[in-house]
Amino acid sequence: MGVIDEVHGDLDADISLDEFRDAVEEKVEQMGGLADEETAAMLIAHELGESEVNGVADIEPGIEEVKFVAKVTSIGDVRTFERDGDDAEDGHVLNVDVADETGSIRISLWDEHAQAAEEQLEPGQVLRIKGRPTDGYSGTEVNVDQAEPDDDTEIDVQVQDSYTVSDLSLGLSDVNLQGKLLDTGTVRTFDRDDGSEGRVANLTVGDETGRVRITLWDERADAAEELSAGIAVEVVDGYVRERDGNLELHVGNRGAVEEIDADIEYVPESTPIEDLEIGDTADIVGVIRSTDPKRTFDRDDGSEGQVKNVRVQDETGDIRVALWGEKADRELAPGDKAAFADVSIKDGWADDIEASAGWQSTISVLDSGSPTDTAGADDENDSTDSETGLGAFESGNDTDDTTDATTTENTDTATTTNDGEFVEFTGTVVQAGNPVVLDDGDETISVETDADVHLGQEVTARGERHGGKLDAEDVF
Repeated sequence: MGVIDEVHGDLDADISLDEFRDAVEEKVEQMGGLADEETAAMLIAHELGESEVNGVADIEPGIEEVKFVAKVTSIGDVRTFERDGDDAEDGHVLNVDVADETGSIRISLWDEHAQAAEEQLEPGQVLRIKGRPTDGYSGTEVNVDQAEPDDDTEIDVQVQDSYTVSDLSLGLSDVNLQGKLLDTGTVRTFDRDDGSEGRVANLTVGDETGRVRITLWDERADAAEELSAGIAVEVVDGYVRERDGNLELHVGNRGAVEEIDADIEYVPESTPIEDLEIGDTADIVGVIRSTDPKRTFDRDDGSEGQVKNVRVQDETGDIRVALWGEKADRELAPGDKAAFADVSIKDGWADDIEASAGWQSTISVLDSGSPTDTAGADDENDSTDSETGLGAFESGNDTDDTTDATTTENTDTATTTNDGEFVEFTGTVVQAGNPVVLDDGDETISVETDADVHLGQEVTARGERHGGKLDAEDVF
């Protein structure tokens, strides 16, 4: 056995002996006699070893050449483009998404390879690929020098037409996902390195498996201001990227976010308010107990900021949530059941903790508790919070005296009833326990009952009413 055969026998690379001999001869010729066959064989072996990667996740633009095996997950259309030069023929390119157990990546086939691949490739095929990594439009891509089917290798990657949030993994592209639109942002502009202006906006979408932040670029950014939270949408041709350790779904000019007619359930997970600790990043679900007016302030850099505080209550306690920036513009009314995702728990005022909702947070109204917001609707009504609405129990359960005194004096803001009259009152539970506090949007009433109800639930109580209290005989 010659030295070339020995070096080839020690290789852990997919190259035939004849191909290896040809490569060694070419290397000897390139070096002009400065290397013999043994040296050339060792150099070729080293180059082959460097080009082999353990998986798609190891591919980076700085590598000169890579060889890897991956499964075809989606195939684009062949695009034609003009090359420079009067006599130059048109070029052709085909983008194909491939993946293995470590991630996914886009490969580009050119000219005759593109046209052949369009006819022969199918999703689910496994390819043995050799090419040059580059930094492409959607991240790292590989310009293919050689690609051939590998029928003997199995890759455990699911090829699917649509995804759920839990299906998403780093590097996926051509992702179609349906979900409920939870939150929308505003369009922001920025300057690119080439002097052009870019545009970006964010949405948050959730389904039965979780939620994901959507980043919209340039022309697609307008969807953030055209769509409303609460509708069902489909994200078309998105691609998955990572930011601050979290996966995001990005949508460029070849993708879209469209409203669809579908019933999609999103059930947020949450941390009980009594379990929150300073330093946590948490999700909170509760009923809006009160809202403060939005305030503006001057930052150190001279810009103007804005903040609005709301108090949120669940079965375990309540907490103030500070809404910063564009979050302060969200319309939240007492009685609304809302989810606050990715909020920061901080040391608040008067030795209390508070939650901070910034740009990375998501605010979703899960159930609107009141058709109207009479408590705190304007400056003139701020002083009547203790008379109607949720302000009646803001300081705790001692609502009886306050409500009794104001019901008779403010007949224009509360439903007047004769003392001891048997009534039926329907409202949203804004305080559980005994008493239960119900709010119907016009007034708040304290219900004496042992019924098992929860915050945000709409219930009806029947019984004798005495001012602002209802001695319930039946709650349903």
